[in-house]
Amino acid sequence: MADSPFPSDSSSRPGRQVHFERIANSSYRVHNARGGSITVGSGGADTDFTPVELLLAAIGTCSAIDVDIVVSRRSEPTEFSAVVRGDKVRDAEEGNRMENLAVEFTIRFPEGEDGDKAREALPRSVKMSHDRLCTVSRTVELGTPVTTTVNDAD
Repeated sequence: MADSPFPSDSSSRPGRQVHFERIANSSYRVHNARGGSITVGSGGADTDFTPVELLLAAIGTCSAIDVDIVVSRRSEPTEFSAVVRGDKVRDAEEGNRMENLAVEFTIRFPEGEDGDKAREALPRSVKMSHDRLCTVSRTVELGTPVTTTVNDAD
C-alpha cells in the first residue's frame, strides 16, 4: 500500500490509530494498520454498527480478551458471552454522552478440576481487567482530552 495513511513502522509505536473515509452520507469505512476494516454508520436503515455501539463493543471485548487469556489457561469455556449496556444522555449544557455503562459476562466452564480452577480465577481476572488492564474502559473511566482538528484544504 504505497499511499497508506499509516506510518510503515506503526506496529512498533505505542500510539494507535485508525483511518476512515466517507462512503456515503453518514457512512464510513474504517481501516486499521493490519488491513482490517469495518463500516460505521448512523444507525438508520443499514445494519452497520454506530459509533456508540462500537464504544460499547470496545469496552466489552477489551475486558473479554483480558479475562479470556487468564481463564482459558485453566479450562476452555463452554460459554463465553457478554452484554454491554449504557444510557445515552442528551444534555444541552454538557453535551451528549453515555452513562451507566455496564458489562455483564456469562462465562461457563466444564465440570472438573480444570473448570474449578477457571471458575476460581474468573472474579479476579474480571477485577484486574476493570481496575488495571483494559485500556478502553480505563480510558473511559479516567477520561482523557480529545482534540479535533481540520487539515488545511488545498
